[in-house]
Amino acid sequence: MPTVEHIHFSPHDLSVKDRLITYSLNSSRVVIEGLPQIFWEDGLPWREANLWAMERVTNGEALLKTVSSNLNGLLNYAKFLESRGLQWFEFPSRKADRCLVQYRGALIKARDAGHISPATASEYMRNCISFYRWVRRRGLLNPILPLWKDKRYFIKYFDQVGFERTLAGTTTDLGIPNRKRIGVTLEGGLLPVSAADRDAILDFAKQNASPELYLMLALGFFTGMRLGTICDLRIDTLERALHDPSAKGLFLISVGPGASPPVHTKFGVTGQVWIPEALCSEVLEYTKSLRRLTREASAAGEHQDLVFLTRFGNPFGRRDSDQSSAINVEMSSLRKLGIASGIKALRKFRFHQSRCTFGTELARLALANCTDVAIVIATVSNALLHGPNSEATTFKYIKFVQAAPAKQAIANSFMAAFTGIASMQGASNE
Repeated sequence: MPTVEHIHFSPHDLSVKDRLITYSLNSSRVVIEGLPQIFWEDGLPWREANLWAMERVTNGEALLKTVSSNLNGLLNYAKFLESRGLQWFEFPSRKADRCLVQYRGALIKARDAGHISPATASEYMRNCISFYRWVRRRGLLNPILPLWKDKRYFIKYFDQVGFERTLAGTTTDLGIPNRKRIGVTLEGGLLPVSAADRDAILDFAKQNASPELYLMLALGFFTGMRLGTICDLRIDTLERALHDPSAKGLFLISVGPGASPPVHTKFGVTGQVWIPEALCSEVLEYTKSLRRLTREASAAGEHQDLVFLTRFGNPFGRRDSDQSSAINVEMSSLRKLGIASGIKALRKFRFHQSRCTFGTELARLALANCTDVAIVIATVSNALLHGPNSEATTFKYIKFVQAAPAKQAIANSFMAAFTGIASMQGASNE
């Protein structure tokens, strides 16, 4: 099946002289490390998609991280094409036979079956449409080909002064709407797990998952760090942990591009995060184990100080990213084992929920010990390394915790009412 490879891209200039084509290195242009490229099953590159990725990065149109996400979405389309024996550039007159229409139907079917989320289905289709718009703009496809029908849309809203404004845009008849989920959600549209479920997940992971995944989950649940930060943790980061003078039993570790050593964080935020002393000691003990040292021996020089390495000595995380294919595979296996063992909390558990759980528990404890909501917001924001313009994200945790007692009271009331009705029904049947 098609794959995505990340290459070291050195820009070259092409020149033709006496019918000979020569390439010369252009030292004035930036070298791109980790440029994503799609290859078909037979090993040939998907030249048009790869050119789209290269052009967007080199022109500064999009960040490398964004382009990598787009190419991962387009990879799903490439797999679909090969599985159906379709060509990406063929658009017959019969609409149902067109590759994009068939792909849209397959995404909707996968979404309805629960194999992918509604947001993923919408994103995959949006990536395809963006790619084809670029292809058509660059003249790589016949402009009269019936790709889709454009539709205009208008959104009315009120500005800060109170005047009504209208926002106009263009969409297509191939777009897959992603209806916003009703209700309170936290970062990434996820919800936290309860403290009991958290403990059950960690206990099960300790017995059935790799030591690396168990420790990563523990770090997520008790520090709130994102997966990308955990994958980029350095041994020196933990060894240089400082006691928090205001909280006994807690250490502070420095992360971000400004830390020493630097550790990846989302949006390049530099700051300090809490880590329980016992957890810090457990992770440092792991770094001295034979399992970890064997992996270090296989690692490249710049990766040997990473706390977590794969069995081949590679980093778990993608470069400058909060994603990890290796952890995705392990989490999938853990969920299957958990479901088979009756651990209901693992059925739809995602790694990022560990961060949501930490933030919620922190907000709950802070509200229980401080009545000043502003101080609570600042505490949660600092612990989660939220950016300066992320007050709305932080406040979601506060609202979630404040709403919990009301939800519980409503649930208890309904349960009592239902129990009474059920009891009356049982008595009448007798």
